[in-house]
Amino acid sequence: MNTPIQTPIQALPLFPLGTVLFPGGILPLQIFEVRYLDLVRRCLREGSPFGIISLLEGHEVRKPAEQVSLARFGTLVHVDECEALSPALLRIRCKASQRFELLDAEQQQGGLWVGRVRVLDTEPDIALPDDLASAGRRLGELLESLEEQNVAAEQWPFDKPYKLTDCAWVANRWCEILPMNKDTKLQMLALDNPLIRLELVNDVLIEQGLV
Repeated sequence: MNTPIQTPIQALPLFPLGTVLFPGGILPLQIFEVRYLDLVRRCLREGSPFGIISLLEGHEVRKPAEQVSLARFGTLVHVDECEALSPALLRIRCKASQRFELLDAEQQQGGLWVGRVRVLDTEPDIALPDDLASAGRRLGELLESLEEQNVAAEQWPFDKPYKLTDCAWVANRWCEILPMNKDTKLQMLALDNPLIRLELVNDVLIEQGLV
């Protein structure tokens, strides 16, 4: 089990992506750029995390003289699986933990972004209130349908343990799979209170006829 990050402000290597990752989420990646190959190998060697942060402007693959803008909030990840497909290609699986706030960032000579971040507290366990219980039940039904369809475990969008009665876990998983735009997901990620996040998610579920 990874030890929670204790230092509130630290320098953190960043991996900008077009996606928004939430605490408890899983993220498979194929790594081929030298800056990220070096990063992943170092993180594996040291057992250290890096940060997944959303791109507001720019591309995931480095382009010369490109303007890049990063979101204000991101998520710490640790690499929990790594497969070398070739010397220059790694397939990894990351597990997300705490959120962080990006204070500033700079791009190093090799292209790697490093940010000064404030690591935020682990999201508290809050039981689903009765008026939001349907969000958890509906998510449980989705998991049951995957099992009934014999979908391979590595293809499931979530990782165990399934916390279907916890506000943060249920809200975060819905945020990852619902067809919301990036700005909306970033607004969800910025919320410190997982109960409020779930209330907003539940509004989306109602609008889409899912609960």
